[in-house]
Amino acid sequence: MGSKGTVLRELRGAQKTAKGVSLYSRYVNRPAGRVLAAGAYRMGLTPNQVTLISAAFTFAAIASVALVRPSGGLAVAVYAGLVLGFALDSADGQLARLTGGGGPDGEWLDHVVDCAKMILVHTAVLISFQRFSGLPGEGWLLLPLGFLFTAVLTFCAGLLREQLGRAAARPAAGTGTAAPVSRLRAVVLLPADYGVFCLVFLLLGDRTAFRVGYAALAAVHALFLVAFLAKWFRELRALRTAG
Repeated sequence: MGSKGTVLRELRGAQKTAKGVSLYSRYVNRPAGRVLAAGAYRMGLTPNQVTLISAAFTFAAIASVALVRPSGGLAVAVYAGLVLGFALDSADGQLARLTGGGGPDGEWLDHVVDCAKMILVHTAVLISFQRFSGLPGEGWLLLPLGFLFTAVLTFCAGLLREQLGRAAARPAAGTGTAAPVSRLRAVVLLPADYGVFCLVFLLLGDRTAFRVGYAALAAVHALFLVAFLAKWFRELRALRTAG
């Protein structure tokens, strides 16, 4: 195995495109994932093992939200677990591209963990609201359910857009040029980034602040969902017309 510096240089050349990626993922999560991927490579871990380690940190943090009374210490611990899990989620793909050890099984496992994470984190918030928050009204229990609906629909619709678009564009592969990466788009996408979502859990020790911050993010994600659905539908319709 090469030195850590050599592995890091190789990993920098094994990055996915920055198109459609927010500033957080591009400048925080991916670099953190690169360091973790280098460490995993030197330890002889496989990409799937890194995925499972990522799941362990993420699910432990999510379980804490549901089972432990909110406090400042819990807030920091949950945030750390979620962020580390997210960085490891980036590391598994980078390690797969570095070693050529990726495959359909790894991609499937990664998506399963992502989907489970998405469902469980909002379910945990719902349980925490019910057990610990002393809500001003029972209507607040609908908030995590609405956020869950938005997150899952965005995830599933995005995957379908990617797969259907890839299949429709296959005959014309290699005929176009890659669009430049937009820094403005990277800024605009920040509120929809999972890493930014994790920040709200730093407010977990203050019931009102967490509830307001979580509600604000839910509203923003709902607006992004509407925009994404309209955009993806137009793109797929354009591919059908072009074909």
